[in-house]
Amino acid sequence: MTAILKNPAERTRFLKFAVVGAIGALIDFGIMNLLVNVVHAPFVLAGTISFICAVSSNFTWNRFWTYPESRSKPLLGQLGQFTLVNAAGYLIRLPILTFGEPAINQIIPDLSLTSKVHQLFSHNITLAIAVGLVMLWNFFVNRYWTYNDI
Repeated sequence: MTAILKNPAERTRFLKFAVVGAIGALIDFGIMNLLVNVVHAPFVLAGTISFICAVSSNFTWNRFWTYPESRSKPLLGQLGQFTLVNAAGYLIRLPILTFGEPAINQIIPDLSLTSKVHQLFSHNITLAIAVGLVMLWNFFVNRYWTYNDI
């Protein structure tokens, strides 16, 4: 973490990673909300599909913008590494989606909102927690393993 704070190139790389992550989060939240609220897919399934879409976007943007030097690595090998890192991230995310929402509902009262609005609120709070924790995991492992030839 101190390397990021002290090295201007690393700070720039982290900021680019954060922008890519924000785009991925928009994709993640957008698709999850679309699937849950329009298609009426179960929350965990919707969160899984939205995660795959966000990861695909993130790999592309990180390879070509955040870490352009890493394109010296073979595409499929790097994609495999990125996929493994994100699969581990998914294993971090899944229990949060599965058990986090009921916990959020216990902690945050209904607030006299309609059940649909409350459900939307709790889905998004749960997903935000999962995205934040997985982002930290993804940055550090991808920085030092997937994109380590920088």
